[in-house]
Amino acid sequence: MNKRTLVIDHLKTHATIYVFMIILFLTGIVFGAIVVNSMGFEQRTDLFFYVERFFGYLTNDNTISNNEILKESFLYHVRYLLLLFILGLSVIGLPIVWILIFLKGLVVGFSVGFIVNQLGVEGFILATFSIAPQNILVIPIYIIAGSLSMIFTLGLLNKLFARKASFSQPVLNPFIKYVTVFTVLLIISAIPAIIEAFVANEAMVSYIKTLYTKE
Repeated sequence: MNKRTLVIDHLKTHATIYVFMIILFLTGIVFGAIVVNSMGFEQRTDLFFYVERFFGYLTNDNTISNNEILKESFLYHVRYLLLLFILGLSVIGLPIVWILIFLKGLVVGFSVGFIVNQLGVEGFILATFSIAPQNILVIPIYIIAGSLSMIFTLGLLNKLFARKASFSQPVLNPFIKYVTVFTVLLIISAIPAIIEAFVANEAMVSYIKTLYTKE
């Protein structure tokens, strides 16, 4: 059985879990947008004041180095994925996995919703340049990681509570696969970090400077 067949069989077997994680993430996005719309005028004005200060900071060529952004972005992904990995090893950590995936959607929904709410079409373009590029890869990585964490936890629960379970049941093999896939996800997470540092950041700064030049 080749790797492609194994992946297809895995997705068919655990399709419900992956769909659940996707729905959880999308629910987070919806809630993020709702939070933006439920904010009072003064709250939005105060928050946008800090956003505008940041934009002004960028227009004065006070940009953060791409290498620093790359480092911070990659370390953030590593910490997030390691947390999901560790929670997958802990039976009681499953609800926290759900919360983390939901919060990721909430942050994306709030960020995009707030920028679009304040800047309209220009905000949508800005979000497309600054948020979308890296998240095209980051979101699937987190959803896969969260799903694998849930799958591994449920597997442990099944072994713990199944009446026919015994200490001779293979646990090492699933664990090795779990570690291997998370290692691959950690390596792949370097790609969105690179995109954020050298593509999204440059595009965002250029577009913001264009907006301020027009004004």
